[in-house]
Order: sequence, then structure tokens, then C-alpha cells
Amino acid sequence: MTEDVRHSVLVIDDTPTNLSLINQLLHEHYRVKLANNGWRGLELAFSTPPDLVLLDIMMPEIDGYEVCRRLKADPRTAHTPVIFLTAKVEAADEELGFKLGAVDFIHKPFSPAIVLARVRAQLQVRAWQNFLEDKSAWLQAEVDRRVNEVLHLQEGAIRVMVSLAEFRDECTGNHIRRTQTYVRLLAEYLAKQPRDREFLTPETIDSIAKASPLHDIGKIAIPDNILLKPGKHSDEEFEVMKTHSVKGESMLLRTRQELGEENLMLRYAAQIARSHHERWDGSGYPDQLVGEAIPLPGRLMAVADVYDALRSRRPYKAAFSHEEACRIMREGRGRHFDPLLADAFEALEEKFASIALKLADE
Repeated sequence: MTEDVRHSVLVIDDTPTNLSLINQLLHEHYRVKLANNGWRGLELAFSTPPDLVLLDIMMPEIDGYEVCRRLKADPRTAHTPVIFLTAKVEAADEELGFKLGAVDFIHKPFSPAIVLARVRAQLQVRAWQNFLEDKSAWLQAEVDRRVNEVLHLQEGAIRVMVSLAEFRDECTGNHIRRTQTYVRLLAEYLAKQPRDREFLTPETIDSIAKASPLHDIGKIAIPDNILLKPGKHSDEEFEVMKTHSVKGESMLLRTRQELGEENLMLRYAAQIARSHHERWDGSGYPDQLVGEAIPLPGRLMAVADVYDALRSRRPYKAAFSHEEACRIMREGRGRHFDPLLADAFEALEEKFASIALKLADE
């Protein structure tokens, strides 16, 4: 059985002769449904939304204006074109009809040629609207797909960069995962405090957390004899080692520039790379920034990175216990660390201990 793909037209009129006349005019070209009052018309429209409604104005119980209001208020029929059928010829009547959302008026007594022409015209307009809406939805889906592809490529490139840094450093992949988790915890805690609530939106927190694994990317550029030296660095070697912060920022800014677009994650990654060794009292490097002049992403990373360094074993030191690490972190409040972040760490220290245990190095 072949499906009837013709447009559907719902005719709502309380006069049987009008319903019969319009049905005779339209049934050869369209699928026609008839309703002899407003309530029945609304029932048919909502159960199977038509492509067009022909609607009488003067009807008992519920007039055409009210039927139109209800059709336009319902998502199922809000975009269905309505043509009023009326003997009214006053401009105010048409003005009200158009205000309610009607697209046209057909005046009684009907001219068959005018009825057919206006119905055909409005159905063509609606067909083009449907086409454009479908095209717009397709284009939006295509844009979303391409954006996701770019994001996946960016994330893949970042994972490669992080892997390179891990490969050349004594730090493990678990160091990256631990510090990223610490940064997210601290940021979410700080987002509830008045000072940083406006800045630390969920999107910003997510971008900062995703950026944190790139904090030591600049170590790629440090010579092996310095980077991999098992013992304590000489003063000259330490000065070279310190350049990883500036080198990391330079790499990330260049990457951001080559992408040619605003990328929040890379912006925060560059800030973190340069500033995560700054100290609240100005004794850090490379810029000796003081207090809130240090970008907040860098301050977050400083707390996460120092705690993790204290808890981790290195060729030149043993790992500190959680209790000893916390004591050192408290001593750094207002000196090494942003006081509010030091307080946040103290409030979250049990979660830090749990993460350090769960993601411990093998």
C-alpha cells in the first residue's frame, strides 16, 4: 500500500456547507480533515499536527481567535500556518488575527481559485521553512562534529606533549594524574569562596584542570645532564633548570598562536607553565611576582605540585609522610602559597591523602 505523502490540511468551521465546499476544493490535492467546532479542531490538531489550518473565526463556545491562541501556544502546532476564514472585513479584525499568528485571511463568500491559490502558497512557504530548518539542523550537527574532531586532535596532541615531558623527567604518569586531581579539587573548593567565585566557573575549572598536565612541558628543552642528574644541582645547573618555566610558556604560546583561535585550556596552560614556581611572598621564579599578581592557575598548580613532590620518592630524597607534608604546607601559608589556597588544602587534606594512596607510583 502506497503512503499518501500529500500535505495535510485541517479545516475548522461550524457551518456544514462551508466544510463541504472546502473539502470538495481541496481533497484532490491534499489530505483534508474536517472539524465542526473549535474543540474538535484542537483535538485533531494536537493528535496529528497538520501542515496547514483553515480556521473560521465566528464559532460558538470557542471562537477562531482563541483556537489560534492555543495552537500557537502548543509546541506541536506553534509553527503550523493558520489562515482565517471570515466574513469580517474590518482592519481591526485582521490586525488581531495577524497579531495572534495567522499568516493570511480568506474572506467569505469563498472564491475557489483564491482558496486554492492561498493554500498552495502557504504550503510552499512552509515547505521551504521546513527545508531551511532541516538544513540548519544538519549544518549545526556538522559544525559540532567538526569541532569535536578538532578538540580530539588537540587533546591527542597535548597527550603526546605530556608523554614527552614524562619520558624525559623522573616524574611518572601518576604524578600528572595526581596533580590534575588536586588542582580540580582546590579549584572547586575555591569556587565556593567569595574572592574567586566569579572567575572559577565550571568551564574555567575544567580548562585549568585539563591544562595542569602541561605545567612542566618546558623540561623537554632542558639538557639531559641537568634534567636527569640524580644528585643535587649546582647553582649554575639550577639556573638552567629554572628556565623550563619560561621555555614551557613559550612552547604553549606558540602552539596557541599556530592554532589561530582562542583556546582557554592553552591560555591557562601557558600561565601555569610560567608561574607555578612563583611564591606568594615574591621569592619564586621566573618573575618574582607577589600575591595576586601570580595568575590563579599558577597558584593552584603550586599547591598541587609541592604537595605531590613532598609525598614522592626521588633519587635524591625519600618520600615524606602525609602528616609531615601537611606540616610543611602549613608553614608555607602566606609565604609560598596563597593563604586562601593554603586554607583550602587544609580543608581537603584527607582527600589529598586518599588520592596520593590511590594513585601511588608503582
